[in-house]
Amino acid sequence: MTAVGYWTNLPRMADDIPFATCQCGKVSCQGVGHPILSGVCYCDDCQAGATMLEALDRAAKVSDEDGGTHYLTYRDDRFSCVKGADLLQAYQHSPDAPTRRMVASCCNTAMFLKFSKGHWTSAYAKRFAGDIPPVEMRTQTQFRTSTLPLPDDAPVYRTFGPKLFWRLITSRIAMLFG
Repeated sequence: MTAVGYWTNLPRMADDIPFATCQCGKVSCQGVGHPILSGVCYCDDCQAGATMLEALDRAAKVSDEDGGTHYLTYRDDRFSCVKGADLLQAYQHSPDAPTRRMVASCCNTAMFLKFSKGHWTSAYAKRFAGDIPPVEMRTQTQFRTSTLPLPDDAPVYRTFGPKLFWRLITSRIAMLFG
C-alpha cells in the first residue's frame, strides 16, 4: 500500500473533527480527520513535562495512572486552535528542550505538545470528548517507572518503535500530496 493510500483507507471517525477543550471552555483546538497515531509515551521528557504541568494551580491530570501520556498526534496542517489561541502559554521543562507544551492559561489545562523539529502536533488525548481512537502503541517504556502492570492493549516498544517512524514518514509524504 502506498503512503497516501494508507491515509485514505483509514476508517472514518465518528465526526472526523474531534475537539479538544480546556477545563473552563475558553480554549478549543481541533484535529481534522484521523490522527497520525494514538499513542502513549513514557519518555523522560514526557514524564518531566507531565510533572511540571500537573503542578500548575488547578491543572488537570496529564499523565495516566502508570505515568504514560496519551497523545493524539496530528499533522500540523490538520490541527489548529480554533478558540482562545491568545490564551495559550508555552512551557518547556528546560531551556534546550525540543518540545513546547501549550497550556490554556485561563485554567492551566495542558492542550498539546509541539516538537520543534517535526511536522506534527501531539494533543493530550484527555482533552478530547467523545470517541477517540484506541491506543495503537506504547513507546519509550525503558523510562517507565511505575510498578503497575503495563496495559496489554497495544504493542509496546522500549524506544520509539519502527511503526511510529513509518507513520511519521508516510504522513509527511501525504502532506506533500495534499
